[in-house]
Amino acid sequence: MKAFSITAALAAALAASTTSAVQAEQVFNRIASFPVADNLPEGAERKAPTSAEIITASEDGNTLIYSDSPGKRIGFIDIADAKAPKAGGIVAFDGEPTSVATAGAKVLVAVNTRESFTNPSGLLAVVDVATKKVDATCDLGGQPDSVAVNKDGTLAAVAIENERDEEFNDGQMPQMPAGDLVILSLKDGVADCATIKHVALIGLAEIAGDDPEPEFVAFNSKDEIALTLQENNHIVILDGKSGTVKTHFSAGAVDLKNIDTKRDGAISFTGEQAGRKREPDAVKWLDDERIVVANEGDYEGGARGFTIFDTTGKVLFESGPSFEYAIASIGHYPEKRSSAKGVEPEGLEAAHFGDDDLFFVLSERASIAGVYKDTGAEPELLQLLPSGISPEGVIAIPGRNLLATANELDLIEDGGARAHVMIYERGEGEAAYPQIRSAERDGLPIGFSALSGLAPAADKPGFLYAVNDSFYSSQPTIFTIDATQKPAVITEARPITRDGAPAQKLDIEAIANDGEGGFWLASEGNSDKHYSHAILHVNKKGEIKQEIALPEELRANEIRFGFEGIAALGKSDDQTLWMAVQREWKDDEEGFVKLVSYKPATKEWGAVRYPLNKSEEGWVGLSEIALHGEYAYVIERDNLIGEAAKIKKLYRVPLADLKPAALGGELPVVRKEEVRDLIPDLKALNGYVVDKVEGFAIDAAGNGYVVTDNDGVDDSSGETLFFSIGAIDAM
Repeated sequence: MKAFSITAALAAALAASTTSAVQAEQVFNRIASFPVADNLPEGAERKAPTSAEIITASEDGNTLIYSDSPGKRIGFIDIADAKAPKAGGIVAFDGEPTSVATAGAKVLVAVNTRESFTNPSGLLAVVDVATKKVDATCDLGGQPDSVAVNKDGTLAAVAIENERDEEFNDGQMPQMPAGDLVILSLKDGVADCATIKHVALIGLAEIAGDDPEPEFVAFNSKDEIALTLQENNHIVILDGKSGTVKTHFSAGAVDLKNIDTKRDGAISFTGEQAGRKREPDAVKWLDDERIVVANEGDYEGGARGFTIFDTTGKVLFESGPSFEYAIASIGHYPEKRSSAKGVEPEGLEAAHFGDDDLFFVLSERASIAGVYKDTGAEPELLQLLPSGISPEGVIAIPGRNLLATANELDLIEDGGARAHVMIYERGEGEAAYPQIRSAERDGLPIGFSALSGLAPAADKPGFLYAVNDSFYSSQPTIFTIDATQKPAVITEARPITRDGAPAQKLDIEAIANDGEGGFWLASEGNSDKHYSHAILHVNKKGEIKQEIALPEELRANEIRFGFEGIAALGKSDDQTLWMAVQREWKDDEEGFVKLVSYKPATKEWGAVRYPLNKSEEGWVGLSEIALHGEYAYVIERDNLIGEAAKIKKLYRVPLADLKPAALGGELPVVRKEEVRDLIPDLKALNGYVVDKVEGFAIDAAGNGYVVTDNDGVDDSSGETLFFSIGAIDAM
């Protein structure tokens, strides 16, 4: 049993993915994203939540089929042209589809029809892929969770979970009725209901043995079935033809060290969890003698990684927290939801691509798909793929070099991203993601996320500084970025401190060089959280040396959406700071925001007005300001996401227009000129357009860089986009 340093492995994989074309590795890159709301039938409420949970593919690999449990339907996606997926329609049910599996020209659908937790019921539906007609249904006698089909399409197995009510008795087990396993025969993809066999699983597990809750099921080529009992922390190996239990064993526990165990606004790998039960969710066969399980946890555990067992229960490999270290190194660590179960590995897939045996591990909380090479011993991490929000299901289509993931979460009611199916293709080339990662410090990754502002490193082309925002309220940080590498690398993290401790009650949204080795920072206020709008002066160590509050003329009209950018013009006593206010304050005319000036030497405040674009939905505001040559550059964006996003643009304002007037009086209006529409850049990785284009800086060589804020992976895909837009004309 061996755990390994995935951060080092990831760095090696990233280096390999950026070699010359002659030496190019085979890599996966996302080629399309399909919002499953596009599959809603005519007349349906377009803003009703949708979901894509478990996913499979037709026998020819040209159609994807996913379960949409909240919508009580399954959906079809035409991927004959995988780069341009098309809506393929739905099939509705009188229950909640929980899983799908392909059997020849048919798709088997497990449907939960229960009236209550104590009266579970369900059926297995057989749907013709071509006609989208339900050919047959079988009563399963309980609430199904997952369904699998054997290699030659003659057997199906359904895990009947009969899940517990987590609101009853604090979710304690046992809660009857017990779950079991259903096995039945198939002919030409059609289930023979008369052959249904219920396999009892009572008395196998040490934990709540009289209340087994089967979770996930998988066949090997010998028609053996691997079955996880997640809450029972147990794994069962059965003969698929007879239903006989061949072996069964506890999934065991892991002693976890150097992990983040607190929801405290900081990524800190200093905690421990001793004897942490694995509680596996998904299971896949790597070959006929080995299985891999994703240790999500649900009842009393969750070991944050994956484990490879042989069929006797011997642990052949344990990943421990190394999977989440790799995830943290690309900014996807879900700190706000990580205290108990970390990144929550949940879904799995295994397939043979070319000369490689690969398996794929999904992290629900981090919205990542890890790509591993099965070496027969220690697996090798090859890539981390961005996968929308909360990936639940994954299907490989090796014959077409394709992979697809299904994302269950739909945030339309909160104005967020829709549920998506994302499609990846394997081929020679460079890995497009991540675009930024962190180096190790003391053997652990530098944790980062929610990057909100950029500034150039003086006299050092390709190097920049970034800050994180109030999502990391206990860990405000200045990061050093080496953008000369690909992907860019965060090489240093400087804590922002007050009196020797991490500074509190700050929402750092912007950073600028002070010309003397230190920095000016802009903190956006939020009265609800008792955060004050302020300018901070820190030295090169990140120690706060001065805090500058807003004058009364600004404070009297402030709202939450304050300083989002800061830039310094001039040096020493001639220095003027310019701050971009994100949205209209109480004294602003609609459609105009302030660019505020402050002279540290004289403590003079002033402002000009900036005209915003109009949007039919949401709001429009500023996210950044940078100075270069004869212009000030600003990021102007709406707060919309996906196809609704229209305004993510870089503008410039002549410095000659930055003639501030006194606060409280009439302010001059500046002229603006569009420099670049950033939406094509935000679509370059073939995901949906993210909301928060937050940072922009022009380095010492005159090249522009953009970064997005991933909201700390909280109700976000977690994707941090960091890219250069090339040389910026100073004239």
